[in-house]
Amino acid sequence: MGKSKTRNQKKSRLQANHEAEQTYLAVPHTLVFHRGQVGKNVGQLIIDIRKVMEPYTAVSLKVRKKNVLKDFVAIAGPLGVTHFNIFSKTPTSINMKVARLPKGPMLHFQVTKYCLIKDVVSSLKKHRMHEEQFKYHPLLILNNFGQDGMHIKLMATMFQNMFPSINVHKISLNTIKRCVLLSYNSESEEIEFRHYSLKVVPVGVSRGVKKLMQERFPNMNKFEDISELLMKGANLSESEAEQDEEHNVTELPQVYSGRGNMASQQSAVRLTEIGPRMTLQLMKIQEGMGEGNVIYHSMISKTEEEIQEILKRKEAKMKEKEERRKKQEQNIAQKTEKKEEHRKKSLEGIKKKRAEAEEDSEVEDPGAQDGQEADAESDDEAEYYRQAVGEEPEEGMFPSGKKKRRSSEKSHGPAKKRKLSPGQSLKDRGSKSPGGQHRNQTGKKQQKGGWKKSRDGEKSFGKKMKPTGKAFGAKRAGEQDKFGGKKKRNGDRPFKSKSQKGKMGFNKSAGGRKQGFKQRKGKG
Repeated sequence: MGKSKTRNQKKSRLQANHEAEQTYLAVPHTLVFHRGQVGKNVGQLIIDIRKVMEPYTAVSLKVRKKNVLKDFVAIAGPLGVTHFNIFSKTPTSINMKVARLPKGPMLHFQVTKYCLIKDVVSSLKKHRMHEEQFKYHPLLILNNFGQDGMHIKLMATMFQNMFPSINVHKISLNTIKRCVLLSYNSESEEIEFRHYSLKVVPVGVSRGVKKLMQERFPNMNKFEDISELLMKGANLSESEAEQDEEHNVTELPQVYSGRGNMASQQSAVRLTEIGPRMTLQLMKIQEGMGEGNVIYHSMISKTEEEIQEILKRKEAKMKEKEERRKKQEQNIAQKTEKKEEHRKKSLEGIKKKRAEAEEDSEVEDPGAQDGQEADAESDDEAEYYRQAVGEEPEEGMFPSGKKKRRSSEKSHGPAKKRKLSPGQSLKDRGSKSPGGQHRNQTGKKQQKGGWKKSRDGEKSFGKKMKPTGKAFGAKRAGEQDKFGGKKKRNGDRPFKSKSQKGKMGFNKSAGGRKQGFKQRKGKG
């Protein structure tokens, strides 16, 4: 039983939510916003108009400078918006446009006078305005809109469709808390806009009894009997002493909120203005969203011939626009075709190039090509060596292509240092020519023990003196003497004591210099 009860509750809740959504989407919705700079007072007027249109409007709508009318039209469909109230300001006037979505028409009004909610409330002695009143939409009252004239009927239809329609047989009177009055003056052709709060009080009961029913006990110290309070209305304020007449007394078909408002009883309907006020004057009616033909204009009147001429010009513009659009579509189609043809040709060319490359690779022998190149290179180097030196190259000096291929096929490990030959130094190996042989400037092979300059082209000097002032005569290992003689290594030098080491090194260095000088002199 418990589970079935919860299921029924869920179903009824879902059904109620669905019905509420359907009814909410069925009623008209209005967006109130401005275009351009309007100022502080007109901005407050827009907020007050949004208050009037509650609850079926966007109260906190934010408008940016870059927004255009198309942006609002684009969001109107998904949100279920049916009308726009657009305010704008010029140096001479304030304008209000009322548009029906999505295809118009648009009514252009000039706001000749207006008054804000705060101004209206401050002028009243006692006002009635609370948040409960704005939970339900206002009741629309149209006055004097039954006159002849296409523009008057169109205005009445537009205003009626801005507010939800009322079913007299199903409506609850407790949902009617406010009313909007639109009164048309045929002489001045102006519309008066007013917004009222609605209150219902019982009729046919003395003021004292009304006060007792409202749980407000008056001061009865001057009364001798309670009947005086019931029969008279002493000590009552001016608002409580207001006389109700036939124009505002009616019989209630339902029970209305408030003490004493019973069904089938006489009650008085009282209105309290809560603002804002506006005086509107219709300027023109235009088809579409401000871009179509002008149906009605209050200032300019045109003959039938002028209207037909304007229509012809518009039709010609529309035809020209349609032709341009078709031409643009044709150009776009041609461009797409050309792109497709170019893409196909490029793909065919790529395929041909690939096929030719594959044919060339099949004709040539890739394995023999590398070996032939390597052998030819080694033969050229050997022949160049023979012509330059006049001797046969040593074995292994110019390896053949087979050896190079074998070495390249081996795994790439850490590089090994090449050993020097017995009479070869690091300088000799580094001074090889691009052909792979040791040559001097004359092109002849350099002798091992011949004349040789130092690396920087200047005379080499010994090491600096020690702080004691004695010369250090030891040479570096593996270096050559400055006159071509080979320097002794540390392993060839005999051990000497410290006392003898400096003297012998000095004598040896001096002797070495003399000997080198003699050799140079004898050679020269």
